[in-house]
Amino acid sequence: MTDTHQPGPKPDPKPGPKPDQKSDDSAAVLLCPSDALEEKGKAHTFDVLHFRQSATAFALRFEGQVVAYLNRCAHVPTEMDWQEGEFLDRDKRYIICSIHGAVYHPLDGRCVTGMCGRIGLTRLDVRERDGQVYWYPSRDTRPAFED
Repeated sequence: MTDTHQPGPKPDPKPGPKPDQKSDDSAAVLLCPSDALEEKGKAHTFDVLHFRQSATAFALRFEGQVVAYLNRCAHVPTEMDWQEGEFLDRDKRYIICSIHGAVYHPLDGRCVTGMCGRIGLTRLDVRERDGQVYWYPSRDTRPAFED
């Protein structure tokens, strides 16, 4: 019996992105300087396209971490800030929808109380590097204005 198995393609000797692929760093969108996000302070808001629909998003610092979400309540899809960039409740413990009163945990976006049920906020990938905050768009959420 002869072996008719053909060897597969050889692995690429150079790990990392292929020439036609973007690396994580090239896909990053600069949002703001790190020091612009004060602990439990005002959020940085920015425009996005979520499933090709115009939307806003926000990034804020909570317990030393920068987190970002779509500015859209899970109960009824409306913007949540009571004033531009103001998302936290009076005690600065939770993100609160100014329209419906739904309450979300800032570090993971999960619903704590309110009409949001088990649905939480839509989280966006943000990272701090070299004193700057960067957003990494996804397939579903892209920059509103791409070059």
